[in-house]
Amino acid sequence: MLKLRITNMTPHRQPTRRTLIIINNVAARARRVWHALRDKIQEANIAFDLHETTHPGDAEIKTRAALRAGYDTVAIVGGDGTLSEAASGFFNLDDEKFSAAKDFQHCPLPQSVNPSAALALLPAGTGDDFARGLAKRRAPLDEWLQKFILHCRGQGATRAVDCLYGTTDDGAHKFICLNAATLGLGAQVAMRVGNQGRMIRGLPGEARFALAATIALARWRERIVRVTVDESETLECKSNLLAVANGLYAGGGMMLAPDAQLDDGLLDVLLTRNLSRPELLRELARVHRGGHIANPKVRSLRGSRVCIETINPADKLPLEADGNVRGFTPTEFRVMPGAMRVVC
Repeated sequence: MLKLRITNMTPHRQPTRRTLIIINNVAARARRVWHALRDKIQEANIAFDLHETTHPGDAEIKTRAALRAGYDTVAIVGGDGTLSEAASGFFNLDDEKFSAAKDFQHCPLPQSVNPSAALALLPAGTGDDFARGLAKRRAPLDEWLQKFILHCRGQGATRAVDCLYGTTDDGAHKFICLNAATLGLGAQVAMRVGNQGRMIRGLPGEARFALAATIALARWRERIVRVTVDESETLECKSNLLAVANGLYAGGGMMLAPDAQLDDGLLDVLLTRNLSRPELLRELARVHRGGHIANPKVRSLRGSRVCIETINPADKLPLEADGNVRGFTPTEFRVMPGAMRVVC
C-alpha cells in the first residue's frame, strides 16, 4: 500500500493533475534543492504528495505504486540514478512473466503501468546527464521548475522518449535504463563516484567524475569483448570502454554519444578498440565535446538490440546504468521506442 506524507495545499485551487514528488533523501544536494523549491511550488498553488526515499530501489517501488493508484505525474528531486529508478517504476517489471523470462531477446517488452503518465525532472544530482541531454544544455533549475508547474496546470508539454530494457549476469537482473549504460572503465568510474567521501562530494560534478576517472584508469586493464548488434554485426577486440546510450551525455557532462537521439527508436553503441592508455587519456580530454568519435579506434554502432560479453568468462565487466551499478556481463539491451513521456 502506498503511504505518502500529504503536503499542505491551498484549498481554493482544484489541482488539474495528481502529482507525486519523490526526493532522493540520501543526497544532501537533493535535500537542499527541495528546500529551495518547496515554497515556490506551494506559492504556485500546485497540489502534490511527497515521498522521501529510504533505500535503493525505493523510487521504483513508490513510482509504480503511485501510477497504479491513479497518479499521472511523478516528479524527481534527485540525479540520474533516482530518475532511472523512477523510470523503471513506469513499467510492470514486477510481473512474473518479465522477471522470470529466460529468453530475453524474444520475450515481450515490459508494458507501461499508465501510458498517459509523465515523468518530471527537478535535477539535483552529480551529473544530471539525462536532463542535460533533454535540454541540449545545462538548463537552470528554475527553468525545470517552471516546466513542472505548467505541466501540473495542464499547460505544459511532454515528449515521448525511448527507454532501454537491459539485463545483466546472463539474464538474472532486468532493469530500465533512461539515459546511458557504461561497461568496464566507465562502470568503475561510476562506482568510485558513488563511494566518494564527504569532502569530494562538495566538488562540482565534472570534477568528481574527472578525479574518479583518473584513479580508475590507473588500475584498469582492458578485456577482450564480443559485441553483437541486431544479431547481424559482431565485433571482437580489446576494449577499455563500452557504452550503450539513449542520451547524448554521461559521466557528468561528457558528450559520450554525440549522434544519439532520445526518440529515434535506436540505441547507440560505442566502444574503444585496442586503444592504449595514453591514447585513452587523450580521448577522455576530447569527449566533453564529442571529439573522440573522430578517432578510428572509437567505433560507433546503432541498432535496436545489443549483446556484450567477454571472451574469457572470468573477465566479466561491471555495468552501470544511469549511475546505478546493475551487475556484470553477459549483458543485453533492447530499445523501447517512445515508451514513456517526460515533461519538457
